[in-house]
Amino acid sequence: MKQGDFLWVAALGIISSVLIIPDTHKVFVALTKNYPFVMGFIKFGILATMGELLTIRIGMGKWEKPSGLLYRSMVWGFIGMLITLMFEIFSSGVAGAVKKGLLWTGDGTTAKIMVAFYISSIMNLTFAPTFMIAHRVSDTYIDIICGEGLALNKVNLSSVIAKIDWQSMFSFVFKKTIPFFWIPAHTSVFLLPPEYRVFAAAYLAIVLGAILSYAKRKKLQPNH
Repeated sequence: MKQGDFLWVAALGIISSVLIIPDTHKVFVALTKNYPFVMGFIKFGILATMGELLTIRIGMGKWEKPSGLLYRSMVWGFIGMLITLMFEIFSSGVAGAVKKGLLWTGDGTTAKIMVAFYISSIMNLTFAPTFMIAHRVSDTYIDIICGEGLALNKVNLSSVIAKIDWQSMFSFVFKKTIPFFWIPAHTSVFLLPPEYRVFAAAYLAIVLGAILSYAKRKKLQPNH
């Protein structure tokens, strides 16, 4: 294990220990309930950025800082705030639809699973594609501004859109990751108590990035 690997794992362990140690767990829950947007920003700003670094590590075989890392972290933080809001909106919306009998849930454990599945499915089939496109656009802006050294006012939206691989976006990100990863993964997230959901969602960004990077790296390796 390289030094960078050890530091990354150690950092993740320290962050995860917040939920294990009773005293810090209480503080975490209280802060999440009282300051949901701030905590959403912090959770995603840190964990999703770590996931982005891990993606590069697995894909390239070494630790390397992406261009505009601070900007990317800020974007992840705002995504955390947006996810905090969307989780509440879709959870409340599905709960209202279930209460009016518009969605079948069954009883007991089946009801809990079905509610979680409805929330995840509706959110990922409506909000997620728009969000994913917006995030891809923001990342491309950062790539151009920081990677090519251009001022923000020198980069127009049409040039950003032209650089995006839309074929991959629709054929892979939308058609494969949404139904086969995000809907099942978020279903499990919505089975958790509300105060843990955004935290768990941030971890999922790490998991998906690691899986995709490893699969891509294995695909590129020559067969022996």
